[in-house]
Amino acid sequence: MADYDLEALTLSELKKLQKDVAKAISTFEDRQKAEARAKVEALARDLGYTLAELVGTETKSSRAPAAAKYRHPENPALTWSGRGRKPQWFVEALEAGKTASDLAIS
Repeated sequence: MADYDLEALTLSELKKLQKDVAKAISTFEDRQKAEARAKVEALARDLGYTLAELVGTETKSSRAPAAAKYRHPENPALTWSGRGRKPQWFVEALEAGKTASDLAIS
């Protein structure tokens, strides 16, 4: 293992060393995880299973995108479903005197 006199290094050398250490830690952890996964997969295979069968596959339920309820008065490509944060064009239209029902898609 290399001995470093950290006091003698410049700031750029210290930052490079920090970056190199972070990368070395990351690659070490990746290697360890890959080895562990290979061992677990081999054990599952020896028992007649796949790792996916034992662990189960996580299926993330995804919602369908909400239908648009509001449309920009001049640019019909800009729409908003009414969910989440109000888009800037919607806020500006309200400030200009329009109502939400004026912007609603019929």
